[in-house]
Amino acid sequence: MIWRELHISTQKRSQFLNISTLVSSEVSKSGIKSGYCLIYIPHTTAGVTINENTDPNVTEDLISILDKIAPREGNYQHAEKNSDAHFKASLVGESCTIPIIDGRLALGSWQGIFFCEFDGPRQRKFKIGLAGEK
Repeated sequence: MIWRELHISTQKRSQFLNISTLVSSEVSKSGIKSGYCLIYIPHTTAGVTINENTDPNVTEDLISILDKIAPREGNYQHAEKNSDAHFKASLVGESCTIPIIDGRLALGSWQGIFFCEFDGPRQRKFKIGLAGEK
């Protein structure tokens, strides 16, 4: 497996950043024609998801729904005052796997890969694992 680490900057406390182009570029550089791509977020207040990438209202709606499920202010015990971010990251998840077919990510027509920030703005990183046949 080939591992790459990429860095990004988030601008808001809660934000979904489309990282599809960054990930696709790493797949192209790897030369893998058939296999899979693993994306892993090594943070406890951020996650990754695949969802619609053509209408920005979708990600804004997702943030709104998550804020209703886990509001920033609550009867939380965690001293850092970011318990909502931990919950949202756990709910969204820290990894996703995408097939690589014919040298490209096998995403659906409307799908994009999103880095999900819940405790920003911050400097963040994510790991991409690539495996398969060249």
